[in-house]
Amino acid sequence: MNAPLSTASAPRRYVIIGNGVAGIQAAELLRDRDPEGQVTIVTNSRLLFYNRYLLPQLFQGHKSWREFLTHPPEHYTQRRIQVLRDCRVVSVDARRRLVKLAHNESLPYDCLLVATGGRGHLPEELVDCRGMFHHFGTYEAALATRKALPEKGTVVMLGGDMIGLDLARTLLSVECRVILITHETTFWPHKITAGERAEALVSLEKMGLEIIDGEAEGGVVKVEPGMPGLPARRVVFRQGNSVHGDVVMPFYGLTPVVEFMLKSGTDIERGLLVNTALLTSDPNIYAAGDVCQIWSEEDHAYRFYYGYKNVRAMGAVAAINMTGGHEQFATTQEETLGRDAQGHIDSPFWSCD
Repeated sequence: MNAPLSTASAPRRYVIIGNGVAGIQAAELLRDRDPEGQVTIVTNSRLLFYNRYLLPQLFQGHKSWREFLTHPPEHYTQRRIQVLRDCRVVSVDARRRLVKLAHNESLPYDCLLVATGGRGHLPEELVDCRGMFHHFGTYEAALATRKALPEKGTVVMLGGDMIGLDLARTLLSVECRVILITHETTFWPHKITAGERAEALVSLEKMGLEIIDGEAEGGVVKVEPGMPGLPARRVVFRQGNSVHGDVVMPFYGLTPVVEFMLKSGTDIERGLLVNTALLTSDPNIYAAGDVCQIWSEEDHAYRFYYGYKNVRAMGAVAAINMTGGHEQFATTQEETLGRDAQGHIDSPFWSCD
């Protein structure tokens, strides 16, 4: 790592949009490297930072949001990190270096980090069914899902990306029934061959999941309320078959949260495009975490890097470079779809170790 930024006559203003792993890691390191700088985190969450990778524990008896907080409120006061909660960013004026909030306030910055992560992707054909789904992306959503799920109830999981499969492992451990309806996004973000996919599905069955070939059924066309006397949700396939569950949860991968950046002038594809220093096309704006696509010399393309370890590393790299360093991001996380000694899926993507 490079030496910390030397203090200047006017403290530098660092603004971080996003209160997840990348944003918090960056804030802590910015404070270490620039003791006099102003560090401000803007988040639309009402809660202080909690590790979303630990949310499956809600289904194992952990209930209070306080159990998920990484730091108590006084930590931010002591570290002089300002956290603006329940604030929605509507746009970024890169020319004037302003972050504009929904309640008409604007925050000036010298250096901006976008670390807003991604939201669960929903296929276009299921958008009209949005109200029938239970979600998992935030503490509030996960808690609502836990409350809606009866003891030893049935979860119908659509898609089955690695976030969902990690949750499925927890649900099975508390004797819930998990029905997985496969999709082309099953095992996302892993890229696997047809043969590897077939073997991986067998592994899921060994774990206790019930597998329905969604492609063979023509795909899911709607989710509707269940009939009286049956579970609360009915999932209907194009071929006419259906399956019931107490909750239905979509896990079709992530879509980067970048809408507020569309008029900023920065280059965007699916996510914000950055180089290996995590710098966007604007010299004062960095991006880290699930929101950005990083240039890969090996692939000769921009690509996403997922998982707790990668996201945390991105936050550190961004903070170092925002304070005058020259760090380059390189994935340190095994990206293959592995199995444990029991033949169960054992992906390290969502490990916090």
